[in-house]
Amino acid sequence: MTDLKLPEPIAAYFNADKRDGKAIARCFTTRAIVKDEGQTHCGPAAIKAWKTEASAKYSYTSEPFAVEQKEGRYVVTSRLTGNFPGSPVDLRFVFRLERRKIAFLEITP
Repeated sequence: MTDLKLPEPIAAYFNADKRDGKAIARCFTTRAIVKDEGQTHCGPAAIKAWKTEASAKYSYTSEPFAVEQKEGRYVVTSRLTGNFPGSPVDLRFVFRLERRKIAFLEITP
């Protein structure tokens, strides 16, 4: 990730992803939305719970290797490697930023 030029809120997200749900939740606006694995999580409490649950279920690392900006969003492709079915996998993280925080995130294969 060191060579990849990510906007600060997105870099903060990937750094927080190495820690816990509380750290992740701080990266988002108060009205943020996360869509992942067919579920939608709204607001910091739900986002914290989503991350905490995922971290309890699986151990993984996430290494972003590509970023592009289009239509006001940042699309980051990251390789996830861990103890989950199908590992490793490249996932797309679609971010929309608002006032130096993440307002929207959708994670897709």
